[in-house]
Formats: sequence, structure tokens, C-alpha cells
Amino acid sequence: MTNKEKALALIGTFVSGDLDLAKSLLAPEYKQHNLAFGTGADAFVAAVAGLQQAPVKTTVNNIRAFEDGDKVFLQTVYNFAGAGEQVAFDIFRFDEEGLIAEHWDNLATKAEPNPSGHTQIDGYDKLEDLDKTEENREIIKNFLHDVMQGKAPEKTPSYFDGDTYIQHNTGIADGLSGLGAALGALAEQGIQMIYDTIHQVLAQGNYVLAVSEGTFGGAPTSYYDLWRVENGKVTEHWDVMETIAAKETWANENGKF
Repeated sequence: MTNKEKALALIGTFVSGDLDLAKSLLAPEYKQHNLAFGTGADAFVAAVAGLQQAPVKTTVNNIRAFEDGDKVFLQTVYNFAGAGEQVAFDIFRFDEEGLIAEHWDNLATKAEPNPSGHTQIDGYDKLEDLDKTEENREIIKNFLHDVMQGKAPEKTPSYFDGDTYIQHNTGIADGLSGLGAALGALAEQGIQMIYDTIHQVLAQGNYVLAVSEGTFGGAPTSYYDLWRVENGKVTEHWDVMETIAAKETWANENGKF
């Protein structure tokens, strides 16, 4: 199997309950960054086994899957034991033996369509421009610095093709105009969305995923943003924001990032 196929097979064990398959895919010292779960392969396998005992079966619906070097990043809808649908981004790192050695994620409750009628998961889904992977990664790195971190906000219009911008954030309308209106409304309420640190920028072709740390309304927040780049412009955006749990509640000491 390719690494992408292995990652998809691993999340598939939440449904199948195939403990042997899960064990075969994981490095023994598997490092978990989801703060609600213990670290190590045994902890993951125990979680899979626990789901099989639930009266309502878990469902997993992968939407998009990408590969970048030793990492695979996925966009998926989960419903764990009937607890409700959650939209998630998962990142899996593979070791030299091809085993899954590390995992990061962000999850949010699935919401109604946004003001422009888009959901958190619909939209363009063709992987293209593989020869432009590094170019597109660099565009998003600069975009994060200039726009999301506010280091050069005057450059914002240069990243877009006019007002053409498809938005999947649950509360923001399409276009650069929609983004500006949403940020303005937050500012009026005294709410700031701050990106302090960019931890990972993963890319394949026309898709780039950024993992960032900051605050939203003063609360420590993990931002996972997936952008589609077309002809050198930021064209489409999906995201999952998650408040970082208080440290005393963590089930492992690996940290969110």
C-alpha cells in the first residue's frame, strides 16, 4: 500500500474493528497529538476496540486525501459511536519502515451551510498541478505571513483574483469582500483572530494545508486551513478551528502541535 492508502486503512479500522490491521500499520511508539487520547500504538488499538462495543456503529467518510513527503493529510467526516458528525483534518507521519509514527488532528462539529450556501466539505476536489506543489506552498507561506499574521495587510488583494474566493468557513460568505465583512464584524464585537505560530505547511499540487497556533477571542486555538491555489491565486478555503483543551485535561503530554 502507498502511505495514503495506509492512512485511509487506519481510519477505516474505526468502522471495521480490525485490530490486527491497526497494529500492523502503527509504529509501537506511535505519538499521539490528539489531547483526548493516550499515546502509543496500544492506546490507539484500545480506542478502536472500545468503539466496537458501542451500541451505535462509527462511520467514516473520507472527503480528500493528500501526500507530502513522509506525511499524509486527510479531510474526513467522522461520527464516533453516534455522537454526531464531526469534520476533521488528520495528519499522519510515516517512519522509515513505512509505519505510522505520529498523528495530529483538528475536529469540529458539522454545521449548516454558510452564508454562501457552501458546506465544510463540498467544493472542488480534483488534485492538479503536481508540478506546482512547491510554488503553491510558497504562496501560502507568504499569504500566512502577510495576511493571516497581519505582517503586510496591504498585500492582501494581490493574493486573490479580484473578489473570486470560494469560502467553506461556516460563518463567512464568498469573496474577499465576505472575508473582510466577517473580520469587521468580529472586530466590532472585540473578537480577534490571531495567528501566532505556523507549525506545518503541507502541500500536494493545488492544495495546501497550514497548521497554526494562536487565539480566537483570547482562547488558545488550533487552526487548520486548507487552501486551493489556482493560477497563482488563493481560490478556495476550508478550515477547522479547535479550542485547545486546558493542560490538566490532556490524556498525553505530547502537546497539540
